[in-house]
Amino acid sequence: MSASTYLPGDAQQISISEFLAFKLGQEEYGVDILKVQEIRGYETVTRIASAPDFIKGVVNLRGTIVPIVDMRIKFNLGIPGYDQFTVVIVLNIANRVVGMVVDSVSDVTTLDPGQIKPPPSIGTALNTDYLLGLGTIDERMLILVDIDRLMSSSDMGLIEKLAA
Repeated sequence: MSASTYLPGDAQQISISEFLAFKLGQEEYGVDILKVQEIRGYETVTRIASAPDFIKGVVNLRGTIVPIVDMRIKFNLGIPGYDQFTVVIVLNIANRVVGMVVDSVSDVTTLDPGQIKPPPSIGTALNTDYLLGLGTIDERMLILVDIDRLMSSSDMGLIEKLAA
């Protein structure tokens, strides 16, 4: 089944059915599974001078230099800790490879249109411009992230603006 949701401030309907669920602190988030290239354990990164705090550094992934973003720092979720559950989700966005550090990955979830609600209009750690909506599965809630918009935002500076 295909899930439908709306882009913030836009009546353009998009269709996504499967999301990779991951945890940051106590909350569960989801990204379009089609953007995920691979999931890796967290490894030491090479720090880049003058990079923003949320950019941990870069790694060499089979000959490709990949910037690594710590989403806990980006979303102001406290001081990150790294353990055996910490993983890097390697994403392919606009033909660029970017890694994002998360606390853990849980599963791939399929949502149908009735399970996706619009994002709330209250202040959150994540600007609602970067939310696709909230996915609900029984008592579980996934914060669905528009990873394209987030990674191409001006404050991230990792990916050129996507063509509209």
